[in-house]
Amino acid sequence: MTDKKIILDIRNFSVSFEQYDKGFSRTGLPVIRNLDVTIHEGEMVAVVGSSGSGKSLLAHEILGILPYNATMGGELLYDGEILTKERQKALRGNEIVLVPQSTAFLDPLMKIGPQIRKGKKDRASREKLNEIFQGYHLKEEVQNLYPFELSGGMNRRVLVSTALMGNPRLVIADEPTPGLHMDMVRRVMSHFRELADRGAGVLLITHDLEQALEVADRVVVFYAGTTVEDADVSDFGSEEMLRHPYSRALFRALPQNGFQFIKGTQPYVKELPEGCPFGPRCEQCIEACKGEIPYREVRGGRVRCICAK
Repeated sequence: MTDKKIILDIRNFSVSFEQYDKGFSRTGLPVIRNLDVTIHEGEMVAVVGSSGSGKSLLAHEILGILPYNATMGGELLYDGEILTKERQKALRGNEIVLVPQSTAFLDPLMKIGPQIRKGKKDRASREKLNEIFQGYHLKEEVQNLYPFELSGGMNRRVLVSTALMGNPRLVIADEPTPGLHMDMVRRVMSHFRELADRGAGVLLITHDLEQALEVADRVVVFYAGTTVEDADVSDFGSEEMLRHPYSRALFRALPQNGFQFIKGTQPYVKELPEGCPFGPRCEQCIEACKGEIPYREVRGGRVRCICAK
C-alpha cells in the first residue's frame, strides 16, 4: 500500500433519490450503497462497472452537482476534512476538475478558447492551450468556434483539454473517451497518467477494464451500486489473484481471455436481492450471502464477499 497523502476518502457512501410512486406517496431509490474509494496523491484509480451501476453519480456527488431530490449518506473527505457544499463550490473547477461523460457540459453560447482558458487572455494561457490542442490534432482556429460548430469527437477532445490547462489536485474523468479512435484514446489516457505522475490524484470512471488496466494503479470494481473489490492492477494478471466472483467474471470477459460471459443481468435498483447484489449470478452463493456482507481486507486488497480467501 502507498504511504502518500490521501486526497479523497469516500467511506460507506450512499445516494438515494426520492420519487413519487402511486398518487402522492413517495419512495426512495437506493442507487448507491456501501461505496468505498480512496485516492492518494500521484495515484490513478479506476472505478470499473457496467452501465447503470451508479459510477457517474460518484463524480457528481464529489463535485456537489447532484439534483435536489438526492439524499446522501456516509463520509466524503477531501484532504482529511469533510467536503461540504461550500468547499465543493470553492474547489470545483480549480483544485477539483471534472472531465464529464457528456459534451453537453460545454457552454453552447461561449467560444471554445475563452471557455477552456476560463476567460484568461494572457500570452502564457494562449500558448499553453495551443500546445494542448496540437497534441489532440485541434487547429488554433477551433478556439474561435462554438461547440455546435465542432464534431462530437472534436468536442470530446476539447473537454479533455480542460483537465490539462490548470494544475488540479484531483481529476475526475467520467467515461472520457467515447467516440474517439483507439490512438486518441491511448493519448488521452496517457495524459491522465502524466497528471497522476506529476502528483495529482486521478479518478477514472469507466466500463472499459482493458483500457483501465493499461494506465491505472488500482481498480475499484463496482456492481449494482456497491463496491465489491479494491485491487491492485497487477492482481488482474491472473484470475486466481482476484477476490470477488464478479471481478473474476470481468477478467474472463477480457478479449485476451476469450470474451467469456456469465448468465443473468445486473439487478435494477427496485429489484435488488437480499445481501450480496451479485448473489443470484454467483456459483459460490450460499445462504449466508443473503445477510450483511462486510468489506474486509484479503490478500492485500479489499473485498465484499464472505467466501473470499
